[in-house]
Amino acid sequence: MFWVLLLLLAWAVAGTACTRLCLAAVRAAAVDTGAPAAGREHDLTLYEAAFLSGGPARVAELTMVSMARQRRLLLAHTGWATVVDPRGRDDMERSVIGAIGPEGQSRIAPVRAAAAGADAVRRLAEGLVRAGLAVPDGARTTVASGIRQVRAAAVGVAALGVAALLMPAQTEMPRHLVALWFTLPLTLTLSCLAITRVEVQPYARWASPAGQRLLGALTRRTTGDGDDRTYLTSVAVRGIRAIGEPELRAALTHRDQPWRE
Repeated sequence: MFWVLLLLLAWAVAGTACTRLCLAAVRAAAVDTGAPAAGREHDLTLYEAAFLSGGPARVAELTMVSMARQRRLLLAHTGWATVVDPRGRDDMERSVIGAIGPEGQSRIAPVRAAAAGADAVRRLAEGLVRAGLAVPDGARTTVASGIRQVRAAAVGVAALGVAALLMPAQTEMPRHLVALWFTLPLTLTLSCLAITRVEVQPYARWASPAGQRLLGALTRRTTGDGDDRTYLTSVAVRGIRAIGEPELRAALTHRDQPWRE
């Protein structure tokens, strides 16, 4: 009956991980009650939409795309950024220009990382959190950690099931029934992950429920238009895959090779 102990351990691992994820999701959703009126009245800027959709890195990418379309920044498909106009029009653009450095040219990857961590992005994030539109760092980290724990629990339950099946034959319980018992906690963990994947939008890591509603409204308002703001809104919400220019997309998706200069 040693397999029963393994089954109890599997249930304990699966139940604990799923419970932690559910509690983390509830705490993250509670952010929506902080400032509901402000969320309804707030009109998202492109930078705010980018942060709520993809976080600090998306803000940096949107800034570079906007500057590149205005011919104030050159983004080469080889992964280099070159400043054409050194006068930034806002704090985000000045952060990108400052990240490129006084020589006016730098690899795109370190520029994106430096701009994403700039004070301008941090101030943007703090304002969105105060407005109840963004998930605070603590809640966001807790949800991500909960998902990782459920994934690990699924692997652990499967491993415990295999271990139980590899044990000497249990005369009082056929092996296929032992396997069936272990499918129950495994189903629990996999179902929890499936629900998370279906219910949690890609931008839910950054946006609170109020922020997600504003993002949805922003997308609906701009659907069908063909102006530059609509293009940048699409980049803010969908990321690099929304970039229409092949060379510009190649520049931002370029992966630096350590042996190349």
